[in-house]
Amino acid sequence: VQLVESGGGLVQAGGSLRLSCSASGSTFSINTMGWYRQAPGKQRELVAIISSGGGATNYADSVKGRFTISRDNAKNSMYLQMNSLNPEDTAVYYCNAGAWYGGSWVDYWGQGTQVTVSS
Repeated sequence: VQLVESGGGLVQAGGSLRLSCSASGSTFSINTMGWYRQAPGKQRELVAIISSGGGATNYADSVKGRFTISRDNAKNSMYLQMNSLNPEDTAVYYCNAGAWYGGSWVDYWGQGTQVTVSS
Protein backbone atom coordinates (compact mmCIF):
# COMPACT_ATOMS: atom_id res chain seq x y z
CA VAL A 1 0.00 0.00 0.00
CA GLN A 2 1.30 3.43 -0.93
CA LEU A 3 -0.13 6.60 0.59
CA VAL A 4 0.27 10.13 -0.75
CA GLU A 5 -0.92 13.21 1.12
CA SER A 6 -1.77 16.54 -0.40
CA GLY A 7 -3.44 19.79 0.57
CA GLY A 8 -1.05 21.16 3.13
CA GLY A 9 0.15 24.74 3.09
CA LEU A 10 0.29 28.05 4.88
CA VAL A 11 -2.90 29.52 6.31
CA GLN A 12 -3.75 32.28 8.75
CA ALA A 13 -5.25 31.54 12.13
CA GLY A 14 -8.96 30.96 11.82
CA GLY A 15 -8.63 29.63 8.31
CA SER A 16 -9.33 26.23 6.83
CA LEU A 17 -7.50 23.54 4.91
CA ARG A 18 -8.53 20.20 3.48
CA LEU A 19 -5.99 17.40 3.42
CA SER A 20 -6.31 14.44 1.11
CA CYS A 21 -4.71 11.02 1.22
CA SER A 22 -4.70 8.83 -1.85
CA ALA A 23 -4.01 5.12 -1.50
CA SER A 24 -2.73 2.77 -4.17
CA GLY A 25 -1.53 -0.79 -4.33
CA SER A 26 -3.26 -3.47 -2.27
CA THR A 27 -6.01 -1.11 -1.16
CA PHE A 28 -8.45 -3.99 -0.68
CA SER A 29 -6.53 -4.90 2.48
CA ILE A 30 -6.90 -1.49 4.15
CA ASN A 31 -8.92 -1.45 7.35
CA THR A 32 -8.82 1.64 9.55
CA MET A 33 -7.26 4.88 8.38
CA GLY A 34 -6.16 7.91 10.26
CA TRP A 35 -4.36 11.21 10.36
CA TYR A 36 -1.42 11.85 12.65
CA ARG A 37 0.70 14.93 13.10
CA GLN A 38 4.13 15.77 14.40
CA ALA A 39 5.17 19.24 15.46
CA PRO A 40 8.85 20.21 15.79
CA GLY A 41 10.35 18.72 18.94
CA LYS A 42 7.23 16.72 19.73
CA GLN A 43 6.14 13.14 19.30
CA ARG A 44 3.80 12.08 16.56
CA GLU A 45 0.21 12.18 17.80
CA LEU A 46 -3.11 10.86 16.61
CA VAL A 47 -5.40 13.50 15.16
CA ALA A 48 -8.34 11.45 13.90
CA ILE A 49 -9.16 7.91 12.94
CA ILE A 50 -11.93 6.37 10.84
CA SER A 51 -13.22 2.84 10.55
CA SER A 52 -13.09 0.76 7.39
CA GLY A 53 -16.63 1.66 6.36
CA GLY A 54 -16.43 5.23 7.56
CA GLY A 55 -19.19 4.80 10.11
CA ALA A 56 -17.04 5.30 13.18
CA THR A 57 -14.63 8.12 13.88
CA ASN A 58 -12.56 9.32 16.79
CA TYR A 59 -10.72 12.58 17.35
CA ALA A 60 -8.06 13.99 19.58
CA ASP A 61 -9.60 16.33 22.14
CA SER A 62 -7.60 19.22 20.72
CA VAL A 63 -9.33 19.02 17.34
CA LYS A 64 -12.86 17.93 18.25
CA GLY A 65 -15.45 20.21 16.73
CA ARG A 66 -12.92 21.73 14.33
CA PHE A 67 -11.66 18.83 12.23
CA THR A 68 -13.66 16.25 10.28
CA ILE A 69 -12.26 13.01 8.94
CA SER A 70 -13.91 11.17 6.05
CA ARG A 71 -13.08 8.55 3.46
CA ASP A 72 -14.28 7.50 0.05
CA ASN A 73 -13.44 3.84 -0.45
CA ALA A 74 -14.54 3.93 -4.08
CA LYS A 75 -11.78 6.48 -4.68
CA ASN A 76 -9.30 4.92 -2.25
CA SER A 77 -9.08 8.27 -0.54
CA MET A 78 -9.32 9.81 2.89
CA TYR A 79 -9.75 13.44 3.84
CA LEU A 80 -9.30 15.77 6.78
CA GLN A 81 -11.29 18.99 6.77
CA MET A 82 -9.61 21.38 9.18
CA ASN A 83 -11.48 24.51 10.27
CA SER A 84 -10.71 27.23 12.80
CA LEU A 85 -7.02 26.48 12.56
CA ASN A 86 -4.70 27.92 15.16
CA PRO A 87 -0.90 28.08 15.38
CA GLU A 88 -0.87 25.02 17.65
CA ASP A 89 -2.08 22.98 14.66
CA THR A 90 1.20 23.64 12.85
CA ALA A 91 2.82 20.29 12.12
CA VAL A 92 3.60 17.72 9.48
CA TYR A 93 0.43 15.71 8.93
CA TYR A 94 0.74 12.03 8.06
CA CYS A 95 -1.76 9.67 6.53
CA ASN A 96 -1.92 6.22 8.07
CA ALA A 97 -3.58 3.03 6.90
CA GLY A 98 -3.78 -0.20 8.84
CA ALA A 99 -4.19 -3.50 7.09
CA TRP A 100 -4.12 -7.22 7.75
CA TYR A 101 -1.38 -8.75 5.67
CA GLY A 102 -0.40 -12.37 5.92
CA GLY A 103 -2.13 -12.66 9.28
CA SER A 104 -0.33 -9.68 10.77
CA TRP A 105 -1.39 -6.07 11.24
CA VAL A 106 0.70 -3.69 9.18
CA ASP A 107 0.77 0.09 9.39
CA TYR A 108 1.44 2.10 6.26
CA TRP A 109 2.46 5.78 6.24
CA GLY A 110 2.55 8.58 3.77
CA GLN A 111 5.44 10.97 3.44
CA GLY A 112 3.63 13.78 5.22
CA THR A 113 2.38 17.20 4.27
CA GLN A 114 3.29 20.41 6.07
CA VAL A 115 0.58 22.54 7.61
CA THR A 116 1.65 25.94 8.90
CA VAL A 117 -0.78 28.25 10.68
CA SER A 118 0.34 31.82 11.17
CA SER A 119 -0.94 34.02 13.96
